[in-house]
Amino acid sequence: MSTLGSTRATRTQGLSVPPEAPRAQPSPRLLSAAFWRLRVLGLSDGEASFERRRFRSASQPARARLERIGQTFLTGYRQALLHPDAERLGRSLEGVEPEDRGFAFEGAAMALGLLDLLTPWGSGRLHRFLQGPGRAHVYLVHVGAGWALARVPFRRGALLARLDPLLRWLAFDGVGFHEGYFHHRRALERQTRPRWLSGYALRAFDQGLGRSLWFVEGAHVPAVAAALARFAPERRADLWSGVGLASAYAGGAEECGLAPLRDAAGAHLAEAAQGAAFAAEARRRAGIPAEHTDRVCRLLCGRSAEEAAAVTEEALAGLPREGAVPPYETWRQRIQARLAGRGRA
Repeated sequence: MSTLGSTRATRTQGLSVPPEAPRAQPSPRLLSAAFWRLRVLGLSDGEASFERRRFRSASQPARARLERIGQTFLTGYRQALLHPDAERLGRSLEGVEPEDRGFAFEGAAMALGLLDLLTPWGSGRLHRFLQGPGRAHVYLVHVGAGWALARVPFRRGALLARLDPLLRWLAFDGVGFHEGYFHHRRALERQTRPRWLSGYALRAFDQGLGRSLWFVEGAHVPAVAAALARFAPERRADLWSGVGLASAYAGGAEECGLAPLRDAAGAHLAEAAQGAAFAAEARRRAGIPAEHTDRVCRLLCGRSAEEAAAVTEEALAGLPREGAVPPYETWRQRIQARLAGRGRA
């Protein structure tokens, strides 16, 4: 798969079954396998609750929104454990509310990644999903793969090798989000990063860690800014990029609470804007626009979500395939340069 210069993917359509046609019943063997996958790898609904995670006490609308996202992620995760076949899984996820569907695909990608890592004799599930129904949600699927990498300390290279060469850095972004979401005291308060990461992967990790901060702090902009200010200056740009992405893709902040975001980003406005543009492109590619994404893009990028997404596509033109700086980072820098100074006052 190549993402360079690709056009927006259309929604995957499920195969219709005539009303009179009997539905095939799963075999006892398949039912037993699904049962054990859920038994061994299943996650409870409580994993997404603010109370369980000990996140900041957010406003009721923000908490409801962010917890719903977590539940949607878990829905996709469980569906993939039940139905790891790519096409069947894709059809089941099409039933998720469009605005939140990307999170279900992210959760499904985590489950498929875990199955690939833990059962190498049957690997390739994530790749088939990415080539098929997951193609429209390519960014979220790569992030979901990172959740699997964070949980299984072996065969990581094999999984990464089957991801898109440009977007595989998003898997390390997923590792960062996983660590911030599940281990925020270690990752956000003590500011530690996994020892197995090095080089640019550490920066991609911070981009995902910044996204997790939006959830941990309940989309409360002053708390997010205060938490970021406690990090070393050299880490803040990537963290703000993650905050910009989460605020635009996930939402959760009421419009009056969102207004300080641009001023809070300060010197890192370009990075926050680039994150928001990434969110806009992810939604545009999947065909699932959201009003909150447009609001954040107008605030941080000085453009509509559609226009911000277009910037990300324009920045792909002539992108080098390799170099001292990863092409992914070159892409990000081009977007930041195009958006710099365009945030609305």
